[in-house]
Amino acid sequence: SSGEIASLVIVDAVYRLYDGVISSESLEEEIFSNGLLEYHQYTRPEVFRGMKVPDVLLSGHHKNIRDWRLMKSLEKTKMNRPELLGPEHIGGNQNGSD
Repeated sequence: SSGEIASLVIVDAVYRLYDGVISSESLEEEIFSNGLLEYHQYTRPEVFRGMKVPDVLLSGHHKNIRDWRLMKSLEKTKMNRPELLGPEHIGGNQNGSD
């Protein structure tokens, strides 16, 4: 390799600094902003080696998908890094509003 992969990482990081390249909403979802480990990622095909993408992710219902992702993030964090869970994660008020 002559550094192409490293160059791509730098290009990706620099382009993110420009307004409009990535929406702020996308960045909020993408970064470690809520202090939880990230939920599992799925792609096509819907079934691969006997593993199926959860129906909620195929539903197109954005609120249900967000709720599922939060639930899976909480489960994964509790199992792997419980010290990251704070009072804001335990009380059921993850978004900062009542």
